[in-house]
Amino acid sequence: MDDFLRLSASTARFTHGAPRAFSFGDDGRLLWFLRSTGPTDPVDSLWVLDTATGAETLLADPRALWTGPGDLPGPLPLAERRLRERIRLVATGIGGYALSGDGRRAVFALYGRLYGVQANVSTASTRGPEEIPTAGPAVDPRPNADGSRTAYVSGEALHVAPGGRVSPADGARWGLAEFAAAEELGRSRGHWWSPDGVTLLAARVDESALPRRWFADPARPELPGEDFAYPEAGGPNARVELWVLGPDGARTRLEWDAGTYPYVSDAGWEAADEILLTVQDRLQQTVLLLSADPATGRTRELSRTTHPHWVDPLLPGTPARLPDGRMLTAADTPGGTARALAVDGVLLTGDGIQVRAVAGVHEGRLLIEAGQHDPAEQQVLLLDPATGALTPLADGPGVHSVRAGSGSLLLTTADADGIRHTVRTADGRELRPADLSQPLPYRVEPVLERVTEHAVPTALVLPRDHVPGTRLPVLMDSYGGPGMQDVCAEPRRWQHRQWWADQGFAVVTVDNRGTAYVSPAHTHAMYRGFSEVTLEDQVAALHALAARHPDLDLGRVGIRGWSYGGYLAAMAVLRRPDVFHAAAAGAAPTDFRYYDTAYTERYLGLPQENPEVYERDSLIPDAAALSRPLLLVTGLADDNVHPSHTLRLSQALTDAGRPHQLLALPGVTHMTPGGTREKVMALELEFFRRELGLQRPGPR
Repeated sequence: MDDFLRLSASTARFTHGAPRAFSFGDDGRLLWFLRSTGPTDPVDSLWVLDTATGAETLLADPRALWTGPGDLPGPLPLAERRLRERIRLVATGIGGYALSGDGRRAVFALYGRLYGVQANVSTASTRGPEEIPTAGPAVDPRPNADGSRTAYVSGEALHVAPGGRVSPADGARWGLAEFAAAEELGRSRGHWWSPDGVTLLAARVDESALPRRWFADPARPELPGEDFAYPEAGGPNARVELWVLGPDGARTRLEWDAGTYPYVSDAGWEAADEILLTVQDRLQQTVLLLSADPATGRTRELSRTTHPHWVDPLLPGTPARLPDGRMLTAADTPGGTARALAVDGVLLTGDGIQVRAVAGVHEGRLLIEAGQHDPAEQQVLLLDPATGALTPLADGPGVHSVRAGSGSLLLTTADADGIRHTVRTADGRELRPADLSQPLPYRVEPVLERVTEHAVPTALVLPRDHVPGTRLPVLMDSYGGPGMQDVCAEPRRWQHRQWWADQGFAVVTVDNRGTAYVSPAHTHAMYRGFSEVTLEDQVAALHALAARHPDLDLGRVGIRGWSYGGYLAAMAVLRRPDVFHAAAAGAAPTDFRYYDTAYTERYLGLPQENPEVYERDSLIPDAAALSRPLLLVTGLADDNVHPSHTLRLSQALTDAGRPHQLLALPGVTHMTPGGTREKVMALELEFFRRELGLQRPGPR
């Protein structure tokens, strides 16, 4: 690897040392967060910032808590490893934490052991971490309101410390989110304390009807295989129930039509006598917000959101009940031109703003993240729920986001100059938690343009020493799938693309129809079909950019991608070899009949009802048409896009006598951690240099 790739690998793509996982506590005085000691330290510790004094305090250092050989224990417990994979967490050390109701105590799991730590700066008292006895390896601990008790999961059972097991031994898993909820629905937890800290709401998950998927590490034949339940498109889902578990052993099941609405995308206590839960039908065309009585389990409908295609899950904070009792829901403006908010069914925002998240209530108004200008940017605004009036809080160039806590705000700004976190206190002061990460090597300002009749967002990155008039081979580098946005002003995502450009490519990124944050109409264009819209827009955008930028050599076009982007890359050379001349396809879901229920059925429907859609979007029938170089890459421990997807395509290509390359990575998951991504990039570079006839660049 060259110097840039080594730096990227050693810094976890420039994230080690950056503060993350922020939470306000103690009425906004404390800002909790995780951070390692510097750019090459992968081990995150727990810190707190006292916003009254600006002082940072280290509360828990994993290395100080571990007394065995080496810096840290061995492999993570299975449940914690899988939870980290679902939430895309690559850091080691403390992966996450949860706060008590007053925000002065945190609990966290560390390699199966459970710890609690107190921070009470108002009395100048900060105690070190204390280990909490558990029944076995613990995951996902949650303290109650006053921090006196902690709920956690061990051995697929829900426990309380002090106390003991609180869930029955009935063969189900208690207290953790099922695969579909954690991977696709935005719910990564499965138990919640009542406001009085006495009663628990818990998810009961029965996966007995699901097929099993297996892994084995061929590089470690002495190790046993590993299996897990997987909800395959068209097949059964996990059966999910919500139960109220009382302190005296009483159990009450929440009642709703789970046959019609099997997905639980959110839940929690609104008050001691009320639970709110959000449920969806299997195709996610109807979302209900329900109020439940914890004493009886009976529920009643508070709001209903419907869409003929699917209710877009990308508007966190909705549905919700406002402080005055009115219902806040997501909605589309007429014609699908904007993602909006509605109060009691009446539109509150209009066509001039794309609402992306509701972050809370601040000074009596809604705190929202939204796009008002180019889709690549995001602003933070206050929205008056009575009048719809907007007041900007952060609206300069870049991507702005926010977290609120008792009058204090944490504003994050990401632009070409980097990423900055600023605390604004209730009394108007500004503080910045220290960022110890590696400064980004490149200041990248991609050329952003909207092209084709669909105004598709695109980005072009050229070599830093490019001489106009010099023809460049093109490297397409897009994700292209639903729920994601590539063309964005967040600076980390352009570092690797600038490196690719400096190898001698014109790097093109396209957010085809179906991707997020342009408009509902743009997003829903992918309804009942991935392949046609994706490939059509990628090709049309490439040609439009080449017409504007004549240095793009359309006689040498490569394409690369991972996950859905890998699907796009493989599809490109299989179906449009006239446009694409070589492809590197990583972790490609080659046949969506074998992908998960919640994601696939949202867009394609049920395979039993739409077999032609699934057949059209499968790459397996295209294998015999391969006429261009294709490099397939898969991680053999990938539990998201199982390696069987890549191996099925490879087998079909072999059966059809079509030469191709296969790179199988033992022990590697979907996230490609530990420098794997950079090693693969180095191999991809050699592949594209060879197949596109690219000369090595000279020294800079």
